[in-house]
Amino acid sequence: MLEPERYELNEGPAYHFELERRDFFKFLGGGLVLLLVFDHPADAQESGRAPRGDARPPEIAAWLHIGEDGAVTVYTGKAEMGQNIRTSLTQAVAEELHAPVSSIQLVMADTALTPYDMGTFGSRTTPTMAPQLRKVGAAAREALIGLAAEKWKTSRASITVAGGKVKNASSGETIGFGELTQGRQIMSTVNAANLTPADQWTTAGSSVTKVNARDIVTGAHRYASDIARPGMLLGRVLRPPMVDAKLVSVDASKLNGVSGVLVVRDGDFAGVVAEDELTAATALAAISSRWDHQKDQPSDKNVYQYLKSHTQSGARSNPEHGSIDQALASSDHKLDATYTVAYIAHTPLEPRAAVAEWEDGKLTVWTGTQRPFGVRSELAEAFSIPEDRVRVIVPDTGSGYGGKHSGECAIEAARLAKAAKKPVKLIWTREEEFTWAYFRPAGVIDIRGGITSDGLLAAWEFHNYNSGPSGINTPYEVPSHVIEFHATDSPLRQGSYRGLAATANHFARESHMDDLAVAAGLDPLEFRLKNLKDARLRAVLQAAADKFGWSNSQSTPTRGFGLACGVEKGGYVASCAEVSIAQPGGKVKIERVVTAFECGAIVNPEHLKNQVEGSVIMGIGGALFESIQFADGKILNAQLSKYRVPRFSDTPAVETVLLDRKDLPSAGAGETPIVALAPAVGNAIFHATGTRIRSLPMI
Repeated sequence: MLEPERYELNEGPAYHFELERRDFFKFLGGGLVLLLVFDHPADAQESGRAPRGDARPPEIAAWLHIGEDGAVTVYTGKAEMGQNIRTSLTQAVAEELHAPVSSIQLVMADTALTPYDMGTFGSRTTPTMAPQLRKVGAAAREALIGLAAEKWKTSRASITVAGGKVKNASSGETIGFGELTQGRQIMSTVNAANLTPADQWTTAGSSVTKVNARDIVTGAHRYASDIARPGMLLGRVLRPPMVDAKLVSVDASKLNGVSGVLVVRDGDFAGVVAEDELTAATALAAISSRWDHQKDQPSDKNVYQYLKSHTQSGARSNPEHGSIDQALASSDHKLDATYTVAYIAHTPLEPRAAVAEWEDGKLTVWTGTQRPFGVRSELAEAFSIPEDRVRVIVPDTGSGYGGKHSGECAIEAARLAKAAKKPVKLIWTREEEFTWAYFRPAGVIDIRGGITSDGLLAAWEFHNYNSGPSGINTPYEVPSHVIEFHATDSPLRQGSYRGLAATANHFARESHMDDLAVAAGLDPLEFRLKNLKDARLRAVLQAAADKFGWSNSQSTPTRGFGLACGVEKGGYVASCAEVSIAQPGGKVKIERVVTAFECGAIVNPEHLKNQVEGSVIMGIGGALFESIQFADGKILNAQLSKYRVPRFSDTPAVETVLLDRKDLPSAGAGETPIVALAPAVGNAIFHATGTRIRSLPMI
């Protein structure tokens, strides 16, 4: 094969890395291949490849390929979890490449094909990956212009690209991308590119329809649980009766002579494989096991005392400003309170699922995860094999909400497949998902606040135990403050959840702010604006209040109105809520929610609206009724019949106000809109009933 041509763009310093010894064109075919070279090591670590010094092998670095047939394929390690990033990233490329959205296909989250990526979490895709793919699209456009200028023996200035065609303005000739690259093998690197300003966007910034919508609504899309491999078996895993139990013995004698069933034992791991799911489940039920458990466990009834009494050494704190004790002593009004939040489950639409296949010492796993390269590392470590012998493929996944970072299901499927010497599919049951996945952390938050007689914050002391530091800093102006997060020993497995701890911290802070407003004799909106200088937060707060009609909202014993606002991950949010209080009985129902949201330049208004509305509805569960019940190391409500998630009947009228700041970089929107719902509802309940509820869930 001929050595591919190299087409260099934008000379200048760049962060170079070694490419894997791999023939890109043998894999991709002829055409134009774009290799992105990062200006800064941090860029590569965030969204390009493992950083230098990492034990991971070098990664394939192709980001974009224009085939001889004109098809445009873009590669990214990000995963589609239902947040519509497949569409928004396609828009980013289409905008800069000047090509139709329909002509671009994304290959996502495949460790053998896509560049290294840390994972799809933290609302980082839009602010980090979208700009990288915009650079790729712009660089491909510039490469095409150069090729056309060379072909037509004319200046670059006379060449334009639009609608997926390259045009010679002097002669009027046009040529398709594929025609221009056909028969040539061109490898181009990129280290800089001029990007289209947001106020000039034509494709980005518009409500492009979900690119694979037809497959989703017709059922043609295949999730991890739909993957089928030749000779594949079905697996089930033997679970302990409680957390932290160790497997002592397994008795599978009842299965002696039963054909088509294989029992697998590997240390504390045990499971079965069979030709169908029913046989596997029946075989698992026939196994007797003995477990050792010595650790005493708290329950959901005493977990908050447990968390405060089991803090780890050291606190994660911000520098103290002023003297908090003196500021509190001199405050005209002081208020101390404790807030609590329960463990809750992610409850994804699609429980964990994985298909594992071993071939010639190499392992391939199809699974729904937010961290394909992280799961690859977990698999390599679990089986003591190099990472370059592990491939993780992530089909578009049925939601994650921060709950699918880890690879336990993939490892379990791979253990079963290795023993069976055949591909094995493992799908967690809903009860397994509730019990053995990790939870949003429970937490305790202590606040002391003080204000002056004219309603200005004077002192703010905030201590969060266990739930986390995200969103812990107050956006309000206060001269003296202490803000600390205290890590603790959690009795249950815990991890990321949509919005992380920002939901807990905003609930506590915005509830406390309302109580301080009452102490100051001020309207909650007026009190916040009086103590708020951040122009972006003031803007969403005022926008939500105006749309809601806050100035005309007067609470009664049966109707309450509340608001809350906050900042997280570059997004600014404010929500106003209206609740009804049924009499007799005091049953609470959320009747209406208005949310204003600003995250810089909007990439896709309709999909952003969907993110906001989804966050609001999901937030209703944690605000009102979601809570994991547990005792003696056992989850007591591990079924949807016992664990209440929001239903259609719980859904209020939801209105969304989007503030489009084309003068600012785009931020992510998957998490921040959830943080204001619970405190807005809690404040509405308080203003109707006079009762302050300081625990999530509130009913």
